[in-house]
Amino acid sequence: MSSMQHPDNDLTINPSGNESIRDVMDRFTGRRNFIKGSLATATFASLGGFSLESLANGAYTGSPSPAGGIGFTGVPANIAPMTDGITVPSGYTARVLIAWGDAIGKTGPDANTHWNPATAMTTARQLTTWGAHNDGMHLFPFPGTGAAGIANDRGLLVSNHEYVDPGLVAHTTTYGTDVITKAMVNAQIAGHGVSVIEVRKVGGEMKVQRPSAFARRITGATPCKVSGPAAGHALLKTAADPSGTTVLGTLNNCANGYTPWGTYLTCEENFNGYFGTTAAKLAAQPLTALENRYGMSAGGFGYRWHEADPRFDFRDTPNEPNRFGWVVEIDPWNPNSVPVKRTALGRFKHEGAWTSVGADNKVAVYMGDDERNDYMYKFVCAKKMDTKNRAANRDLLDSGTLYVARFNADGSGQWLPLVWGQNGLTAENGFADQGEVVIKARQAADRLGATMMDRPEWVAVHPVTREVYLTLTNNNRRGTAPASSNKIDGTTVAASARPPVDATNPRRDNRYGHILRWTETGGDVAATTFQWDIFVECGDKLNANAHLQGNIIGDDLGAPDGLWFDKDGRLWIQTDQVGNATGDFVNIGGNAMFCADPATRQITRFLTSPRNCEVTGVTSTPDGKVMFVNIQHPGEDWSGSFTSNSTWPDSGFNGPTTQSGNAVAKPRSATVVITKDDGGVIGT
Repeated sequence: MSSMQHPDNDLTINPSGNESIRDVMDRFTGRRNFIKGSLATATFASLGGFSLESLANGAYTGSPSPAGGIGFTGVPANIAPMTDGITVPSGYTARVLIAWGDAIGKTGPDANTHWNPATAMTTARQLTTWGAHNDGMHLFPFPGTGAAGIANDRGLLVSNHEYVDPGLVAHTTTYGTDVITKAMVNAQIAGHGVSVIEVRKVGGEMKVQRPSAFARRITGATPCKVSGPAAGHALLKTAADPSGTTVLGTLNNCANGYTPWGTYLTCEENFNGYFGTTAAKLAAQPLTALENRYGMSAGGFGYRWHEADPRFDFRDTPNEPNRFGWVVEIDPWNPNSVPVKRTALGRFKHEGAWTSVGADNKVAVYMGDDERNDYMYKFVCAKKMDTKNRAANRDLLDSGTLYVARFNADGSGQWLPLVWGQNGLTAENGFADQGEVVIKARQAADRLGATMMDRPEWVAVHPVTREVYLTLTNNNRRGTAPASSNKIDGTTVAASARPPVDATNPRRDNRYGHILRWTETGGDVAATTFQWDIFVECGDKLNANAHLQGNIIGDDLGAPDGLWFDKDGRLWIQTDQVGNATGDFVNIGGNAMFCADPATRQITRFLTSPRNCEVTGVTSTPDGKVMFVNIQHPGEDWSGSFTSNSTWPDSGFNGPTTQSGNAVAKPRSATVVITKDDGGVIGT
């Protein structure tokens, strides 16, 4: 996230007044620290049954410790004055694979031509180079001689590019007052989206293959097909696309997912920030309930694209925002394939789309809506996955049931169906059809009484037990009155729209976040009930405020964000705090990546990062011996200054050069490759 994006997601208010996850947690436990010690490891239904009695007895028969264990010695926190680099444990090596502006190897004369960061980024150059601010990613291995007939030395690495900082793209320090041109907008649009590169092990090191027939950029201007219940809907039609079936581009590609049939899922998160309008237009036509619920505002996040491109003026093109906020499916194996926006999965600020396949080949997709006091969703495909015919799964995500979660105080939960005609989702209540239900997924979830969450972000599913883990990054909007300017249909939002603060909710200012987990009833991914508990409440053991100390066993962390299970069952946690090693995080240090044992809850710091960056996105080769980690926005300080804070991965204006020999002028987001010096599995 960025200064352009209001990293705490301030702009949207959940007006539902539905019960918050903290309310439920406190009633369930009866005390804040119920999961200290052995109580953290609750029994789950799919592995022996769940009961409050088993919780009280501290029983645990859930996910086991990872195969091979966790064998490294953790690294110290990167506290002020911070090191502007990456630190990994002794016996490991980390090196940069590719950075913003480096060639992706697209076949043709630009296969090895890198951008000179001392100049402005152009649209043409961005179309052949790695995009800006890389985020979620996945490695698709080629067929090979490894286990299950797949390769460990060759694959397609697919990465999201969440956003850009306009001043860095335009090579200007006065972007806020510059005259915005269409060329400036187009260059920024081209920095978004997804990159596909081919990686191969050469001389024992994983490197980018250049050229490669698979190398591809998908941007904010790439035509995308719309499928599912919202395809062709009146709310998606524009003058440029009267059919409502083709959208130009995908934006704010944050977390991700992938399917077992070999496609990539990229998720559109803070799309609202790219749109704006004039104060006069907004005064003449105030925000609608739909626009307000999705965080539209005259200024957006400061991109100012609407000043040069009417597509991003939501008063000139009111339906254009409705065409974003979706999960987009991409086939990385076919560079000519058209990305598809799968609208059956709902429209909100998607923070990932993690797929779980049941023993019977039913398919579920878990998705968080990254906003304070918004919801956790699940989509269950109507048809089962065909394990013998990849093409038969091509449109599997177009039909099924979208659910939203309700968490109960007794440790149980329900998946509430967002189905037109049911539970008040009718024309009389503003939902004309299923297309309108998915377009207005937030309002539909409001009506069903879903549980408000503390910014639900990444989801990870255990590779064996199918336990689902969810990061809840933070929430400082608990019990405070909303600003009077925040209105819905002209009515000021009531204070009850925020989760209440009382004696049973001691972490009203949940600045450090926590990680939730659950198991579906009977281990069935399509179940409509589940059992949940809290894996950990994050915090700082040195904090003078006892309720902010958390209950971490091991190394302290705050603002959990990225989440991923490796093949052996190690849980990797990445953090995204605002600022680094200051204020509430002075003891915790800068953003980092941790490794956790799901059985013991032991958490160990594995990687610390450069100054003022986010650690986000992780994947590995099938054998677990090569890990890829994304480092996003090094140097960012939320006011537009970068190089004063960081010059990673290069040393700055007068230091080393880029791959093409050009002097480096800017810190750049980059992907790092990590290996164990003895050639072993990462984490052992």
